[in-house]
Amino acid sequence: MNLGRKIYWDSITGGIIIDRMEMEGSVRESTVEEDFQTYIKLVERTPETVLGILLDHGKYSQDFDESVSFKIVESAEPVEGITTMIGEKYYDLEFEYRDPNDPETPQEPRKPLSVEVEALKQENTLLKAQNSALTERTEFIEDVIAEMATQVYQ
Repeated sequence: MNLGRKIYWDSITGGIIIDRMEMEGSVRESTVEEDFQTYIKLVERTPETVLGILLDHGKYSQDFDESVSFKIVESAEPVEGITTMIGEKYYDLEFEYRDPNDPETPQEPRKPLSVEVEALKQENTLLKAQNSALTERTEFIEDVIAEMATQVYQ
């Protein structure tokens, strides 16, 4: 069985309390109650001071590998592959990446690059289709003008 990443954080400060990595093999998903009995950092807390999400296995894996840090942000809508375990709201993640041109300068957290790349691929496909349609229309208009010129100059 493959388990996704599980993240618990402080509901007031946003500080990460537990970041359980993805797991594979002979494992089973623990319940929130079991986590509060198992993880020392959660045993010390009351559930009202903690929020938690569960990511599907593989969700943002490349972003976690390539980023320097991440933070949890509220989302207006449910995010595919992210389940809220504790809390009433929807959540997503933002990542901080190193700038390859200036690795020492901290960057602002941003949407996962994997999400941005997918959006750019979709936009590129749309732009190619629009470009193709405009090219066909231009060729049609050129043909009409050529036909009109032939009629006028005969």
